[in-house]
Amino acid sequence: MKQGIVPAPLLALPWVPILLTMAIGGFGLVVLYSAAGGSPTPWALNQGVRFTMFLAMAILLSRVPEGGWQAAAFPLYAIILLMLIAVEALGAVRGGSQRWLDLGIIRLQPSELMKVAIVLTMARFYALLPASQLRTITALWPAGVLIGVPAALVMLQPDLGTALMITGGGIAVVFLAGLPLRLFVGAALALAALGPIAFSMMHEYQRNRVLIFLDPESDPLGKGYHISQSKIAIGSGGLWGKGYLQGTQSRLDYLPERQTDFVFATMAEEWGLAGGLFLIFSFFLLIRWAMQVAHRARTKFGRLTAAGLATTIFFYVGINLMMVMGLAPVVGIPLPLVSYGGSAVMTVMICLGILMSIERDSRRGRRQPL
Repeated sequence: MKQGIVPAPLLALPWVPILLTMAIGGFGLVVLYSAAGGSPTPWALNQGVRFTMFLAMAILLSRVPEGGWQAAAFPLYAIILLMLIAVEALGAVRGGSQRWLDLGIIRLQPSELMKVAIVLTMARFYALLPASQLRTITALWPAGVLIGVPAALVMLQPDLGTALMITGGGIAVVFLAGLPLRLFVGAALALAALGPIAFSMMHEYQRNRVLIFLDPESDPLGKGYHISQSKIAIGSGGLWGKGYLQGTQSRLDYLPERQTDFVFATMAEEWGLAGGLFLIFSFFLLIRWAMQVAHRARTKFGRLTAAGLATTIFFYVGINLMMVMGLAPVVGIPLPLVSYGGSAVMTVMICLGILMSIERDSRRGRRQPL
């Protein structure tokens, strides 16, 4: 039979998530170009190279069978946990935080990799756990240890935002595994009771962020400057924005971190509500595809992993948008595929690679004869 013009391996690629990712990432490059005053340097060009490399990596990871991720879950967790311990002893310090391992060629942030590893590990744990033990303490305390240890190590760096994402990703898998709701209600009440103690143990800058979130106008030119300027930038964009390369908040340096944590505010000022809705809808479609992968997965591990990774991407987007709009404290979570920096892009691309791997196995299973 005569082959088509397009090679079969190319046709077999999951083009829906790839095109959505390219649309989001491409729009991000346009925003970074504007944030630099209409220049590809220092942000857009570097980000474009990273984006291309990590997208190619995601496509390669999609070729790994689902069984390979199952086998690698616990070893990956152990290796990344050791790397987090190494960060405490040997890690590079930047901006007052000790989060990176300097490997010479690259500077690696192990806490980013733990966001993926915790989902794989929890999915593997509950895939192995007999259904009869789901309503016992055996289903809960190992999960608490597996989540708590890396989260505590990340808190020491200190990095509250990443610690919350690791905890949230792990708890999402625990919930999806089918544990009784009363366990989550009890845990939530316990955490609420321990809230004042946890607040007192935070670093001073972390406590200030919580206080500023509760009363952002208490210090608009000091600790509340970031969020005040972000709200001004978003609100001034209106429905259609001020126009490309016309954002005054970013171009006149009123908006701090305009290329990283507050890149959504940079975009909203120039593209308005229309640009914001485009980004949000694109992310919605990407997360919806990920949840469909979870629904179609043939194994419990595949379902839990896909749903957990979809939740991780949702946390990235949701926390960042709430943060820049003043609906949550500033915790340093970037907008994935849009904010400048390689760590978040790498993490999301790994998530997408694993999701495409699970989808590939699901399709192969459906093609098998009964």
